[in-house]
Amino acid sequence: MKWTLELSVLEVGHDAALFEPLNLHCEGGEITAVLGSNGRGKTTLLRSIAGVLRPLGGKISFSGGFGYVPQLFTPGFSYTALDIVLMGRARHINLFSQPSENDVEIARQAMHGLDILDLASRPFNTLSGGQRQMTLIARALAVQSHLLLLDEPTGALDLRNQGAVLKLLKELAKSVKMNIVFSTHEPNHALLVADNTLLFLPDKKWLFGKTSAVLTEDNLSCAYGVKISRAHISGGGHTFAPEFDF
Repeated sequence: MKWTLELSVLEVGHDAALFEPLNLHCEGGEITAVLGSNGRGKTTLLRSIAGVLRPLGGKISFSGGFGYVPQLFTPGFSYTALDIVLMGRARHINLFSQPSENDVEIARQAMHGLDILDLASRPFNTLSGGQRQMTLIARALAVQSHLLLLDEPTGALDLRNQGAVLKLLKELAKSVKMNIVFSTHEPNHALLVADNTLLFLPDKKWLFGKTSAVLTEDNLSCAYGVKISRAHISGGGHTFAPEFDF
């Protein structure tokens, strides 16, 4: 079975569409990065795919369940980090039933994979921003779905943990053919791990395609309203850097 995500003439927003109707096809085993300046619709798109917001038009289709990592999450009660991760098992647990030993083990393994098992008994609201983000990623992994949606998953993380998360996403796409979509303000993160990139431009325009084709100096400069240049680095790769005018 192919685990695909298909968006057909999709329009999302609150009162008016944030971008022109979007057509997008992502295969299982692929990573898709979503980039664009603030207010272009990155978060709204992911929230719509996750069913948090109702689309204004078009169709969203995918197989199986999904894991979703929002930018912000504030629980109403004082849950431990392990409790938060166990919430990812909700679709596997019957109504009014308690999590099984297997559910707990899956949650603990998700935390172990991110090297945060030592946080299991800590109250979630006492964790740092980066620790909370890693806990929410573990919760999404505990769902054990084939679609993973992450809204700026590295935004609150230090450099070491940014690398750890990006490496994990690449491994999940390769090993279990997971379909991964993540938003970011870092073109270099897309360059490192994304097969495809969706780039939001001014005037509700967008570009979608292979990352190497979409991420160009001209396209990024247009998207962010600042000159962005590409620099070569040792090992034969390259990186993007803004040229601020001050």
